Amino acid sequence: MPAPFSLSKSELAESIGSEQMDHRNSRHARPPSALPSSAVSGSQALWLTLYFLSNLSLTLYNKFVLVRFPFPYTLTALHALCGTVGGYILMERGVFEPRTLSTSESAVLVAFSVLYTVNIAVSNLSLGLVTVPFHQVVRAATPIFVMAISYAFLSTRYTAKKLVSLLPVIAGVGFATFGDYYFTTWGLLLTLLGTFLAALKTVFTNVLQTPSPSNSSSGGNSPSSSSSSLGHHRASSVGAALPARTRVRLQLHPLDLLSRMSPLAFVQCVFVALLSGELERVRAASAREMGLGRALALLTNGMLAFVLNVVSFTANKKVGALSMTVAANVKQVLTIVFAVFLFDLTITPLNALGIVLTIIGGAWYASVEYREKRGRRTLGT
Repeated sequence: MPAPFSLSKSELAESIGSEQMDHRNSRHARPPSALPSSAVSGSQALWLTLYFLSNLSLTLYNKFVLVRFPFPYTLTALHALCGTVGGYILMERGVFEPRTLSTSESAVLVAFSVLYTVNIAVSNLSLGLVTVPFHQVVRAATPIFVMAISYAFLSTRYTAKKLVSLLPVIAGVGFATFGDYYFTTWGLLLTLLGTFLAALKTVFTNVLQTPSPSNSSSGGNSPSSSSSSLGHHRASSVGAALPARTRVRLQLHPLDLLSRMSPLAFVQCVFVALLSGELERVRAASAREMGLGRALALLTNGMLAFVLNVVSFTANKKVGALSMTVAANVKQVLTIVFAVFLFDLTITPLNALGIVLTIIGGAWYASVEYREKRGRRTLGT
């Protein structure tokens, strides 16, 4: 059976690491209810489309250019460095205004950056103990972990229709990436842990950017983009009275969050690369192979990753953590479709069935999500 298309282990780890922003509001901003429903939906569709395009671009670019750079910590550190420089330039140009954070809020950010780095480290360890197809199948279950975390930490509830719509998406990725499945016991446990950490990172990326909902939602959605982009600043006296899980909602602009996270992630990834011996391997490989062309390729990769991170953080804020994981699954099979044309990939009927299932499931989920949001807005008017 022909091998299914999949990312290499270094590319998959780098994608995990990368996948890893809104202005302060004036006193005269319109209330959330004044934003038209069509404008909100259009904005969400736009950012999801940009997420697909930027994510696919980076993945396919890696397939063409960075086939021989198996250094995920170093590559993630490069991405973080580009995020640091890019965020600083945009801040200096007045694109966003950074918030002043308290000591406790800064501690939350540091803890989040550690989660980001540990997620990469665990994923890299698991990739050494399981095959890539098995790793991708387990990671396809990320939406389930997102729902469980959201329910446990945020009391988010999901409708039966939304739960059912996820089944073809998850099963489809399994069929689309079906191949040589091998894993050790430790590999299975680490892959499950990595999937949990990835889901946790996605959930709290949204939490750090959005305000606390005024009441519990039965539909299981993050705060809408309209309410997320308004009401940015909170009085410290009010924040002190809120429960701990509410106080972690820092309501940061996506670019503000990215520019604060990037230097922390850079230092941590360099430290892990040093401890693992990867930096020494990078030095040896660079002495043999690094030329102007390779250096420009790496720089372009870093800039693409910066664009992807900006789009990913913003899309996460606007559409919510669960929708982002569904979008990531659909993107995974769309990468296979592109690879059929770009790399003369041969896929099996089972792989093709998985692609169709995932795309149908993604469309079904989007339809359920749209109807539920429209129903809540109708009830709110």
